[in-house]
Amino acid sequence: MANLKEVRNRIASVSSTQQITKAMKMVSAAKLKRATNAIVALRPYANKLKELLANLSASLEDGSSPFLQEREPVKVLIVVVTSNRGLAGAFNANAIKTANNLIAEKYNDQLKAGNVSIVAIGKKSQEYYQRRKYNVIGNNNDVYLDLNFSNVSKITESIMQGFLKGEYDRVEIIYNHFRNAAMQFLVTEQLLPVPKAEKTEATKGTQVDYILEPSQEEIVEQLIPKNIKIQLYRAVLDSHASEHGARMTAMDKATENAGDLLKALKLSYNQARQAAITTELTEIVSGAAALSGN
Repeated sequence: MANLKEVRNRIASVSSTQQITKAMKMVSAAKLKRATNAIVALRPYANKLKELLANLSASLEDGSSPFLQEREPVKVLIVVVTSNRGLAGAFNANAIKTANNLIAEKYNDQLKAGNVSIVAIGKKSQEYYQRRKYNVIGNNNDVYLDLNFSNVSKITESIMQGFLKGEYDRVEIIYNHFRNAAMQFLVTEQLLPVPKAEKTEATKGTQVDYILEPSQEEIVEQLIPKNIKIQLYRAVLDSHASEHGARMTAMDKATENAGDLLKALKLSYNQARQAAITTELTEIVSGAAALSGN
């Protein structure tokens, strides 16, 4: 009977866990809807602005904006976008792993020289890199409490100021790009200096002639910084939607696994109960037979 009690306790425990994972899945599904609406609304504008600036920067003079100036990447800043909470499968681990691979493969010399800095957006990346004694700049975990353009822009402005002062020569972002609830893929993008349009075979003979209004100087002064802020904001929104998609998928799978485990435990419980009843009946019949013989 002790075995039966143990199985009953496990059934109760798994049932409780299943209720929690089911509730978390529903909460993530509700949050995912809002997060998806935000990134879907912003993405066309952000992509078009990025494309426009990439093409425009190719026709601008190198000294027209400090944000366009290519420098030898002696000092590098990596922006790693994760979440504040776990229980989202490999969402955070994959982002951190991608950042580590980028540093090891592309900026290993800078890392050895102590010239790699981290801006962590999300508690998981913040804690990871602080434990490993990286140069983690600032604390941006509260940005998810009120996720809007203004709050993310404060992070971008500090990054831009650091770039202008020469504190870092290149800035790259690692984040999860949201495709749908079941699929997110990791993206590495260069934020600073602003990348120029790549010349391909199809575009080599094509010259884009822009009519600049009000003036080239004013466009450079206002549009390029705005584009940088928009690109980081898009990355954070993408990651935010991906987080809820990953968590919803993980909790859905956990709920299914709990259901499978419950079936196995109930089968085990019924078998143990049947064996116990059979043993008791055997003992009763044996005792009755012994009394009849006496």
